[in-house]
Amino acid sequence: MSRFLAALLLITVCNLGLARAEDAPAPFDGDLQRLAEILGALHYLRGICGTNEGPKWRNEMQALLDAETPSGDRRTRMIAGFNRGYNGFQQTYRTCTPAASVAIRRYVEEGARISRDLTARYAN
Repeated sequence: MSRFLAALLLITVCNLGLARAEDAPAPFDGDLQRLAEILGALHYLRGICGTNEGPKWRNEMQALLDAETPSGDRRTRMIAGFNRGYNGFQQTYRTCTPAASVAIRRYVEEGARISRDLTARYAN
């Protein structure tokens, strides 16, 4: 499932990055900020649940930033979303629990849905 999300994310960010003017606010910024938050949560949760993915989800966030090339407040909000996702779970979970595993599954599903929806709505 995580490979599916990664593939969808890559397709989404490549298409979205080309579909908008460089500095104009994008109508999908809220979705991208939510996706950034999900990536932050997955970066933390997958790490404590022993998946040995290393910086995979952080790298996905970097790919999102590289594709979108946001500047100023837009970039700050995306990074803050990632950090909020990471820190929120860091404060709650110190080890992998059944609830953490459920959260991972739900976030992967939500991230995949956001990626599909964004691609369907905004891709060329």
